[in-house]
Amino acid sequence: MSSDLDGLVVFVTGAASGIGAAVARRAADLGATPVLADHDGDGAEEQASALPGRALAVAADVTDESSMASAVEATLHRLGRIDVVVTCAGVSGPVGSRLEEVRLADWQRVFAVNVTGAYLTLRHALPALRRAPDGSAVLVASDSALVATAGMVPYCASKAAVVQLARALSAETAGQVRVNTVCPSIVDTPMSRGDLGRNDFAGAGYPVHRPEDIAEHILFLASTRARGIHGAALTVDFGYSARSGFPA
Repeated sequence: MSSDLDGLVVFVTGAASGIGAAVARRAADLGATPVLADHDGDGAEEQASALPGRALAVAADVTDESSMASAVEATLHRLGRIDVVVTCAGVSGPVGSRLEEVRLADWQRVFAVNVTGAYLTLRHALPALRRAPDGSAVLVASDSALVATAGMVPYCASKAAVVQLARALSAETAGQVRVNTVCPSIVDTPMSRGDLGRNDFAGAGYPVHRPEDIAEHILFLASTRARGIHGAALTVDFGYSARSGFPA
């Protein structure tokens, strides 16, 4: 299938499972060369080996600058370019804990992965994106950047920071690299199942996204079909945030 991602190199963090793995699979289907970066190098390699066409797996810790610099350097050495960056690496941190119960180490871990991880990925990939004819980056945030749930203060705060990181960077890269975020509600991933103590989401009583659906939205924003979209946060939540919770 020919697409506007055909022949491009798509660098994806958190690609060993969940949304990141779905983005890599769909990018490969559309003719791109996905680079699957994850701290779980074996998991990334397993995902990459199952993809059609060319794919590259790299072990990378998004919280470690030398690791991310090496991952980007290895990609450029092997493939010569990076056209799209998608930051999917993320953790939820303590769920159900009040703020005064959240340990500093846990707070710092959430921000290290969700926010600093996106920063480090972009810091090292941006020179290549600026050289690309249609360079773009899509950061995976969450509807928790826009609405809040008790017991998830670190996660909500970190995802709000991701949205503003993308907006601020879009101002710096206008005319060179498009930067956007996707803000989904619950996605059926191993992380979400673990957080909510579910084996699956059958009978959940609320709508749940498939990772493949979010991958479609991400790759639309990454593609030239979305050339006019820059600095935007795409909310994908079945309309929940549009509804008033006021009891009247």
